Amino acid sequence: MEVKIGIQNVGREIVLESPLDADAVAKIVAEAVSKGSELRLTDEKGRQVIVPGNVLGYVEIGAEEVRRVGFGAL
Repeated sequence: MEVKIGIQNVGREIVLESPLDADAVAKIVAEAVSKGSELRLTDEKGRQVIVPGNVLGYVEIGAEEVRRVGFGAL
């Protein structure tokens, strides 16, 4: 699941691939924003991204993609 995190007053966004589903990511983001705590996510390779909850501009959670098999587009 692709997650894009925008930070206030920063031109670049953070993009990571999370092994969590959309509901789990949304719950973690909502908790960080409501409590003003840090947003802590781990990507598929085990790297952690930590962002203070009070500087989040937006979080975009991508749609879940089904892995395609084959070489041609049908």
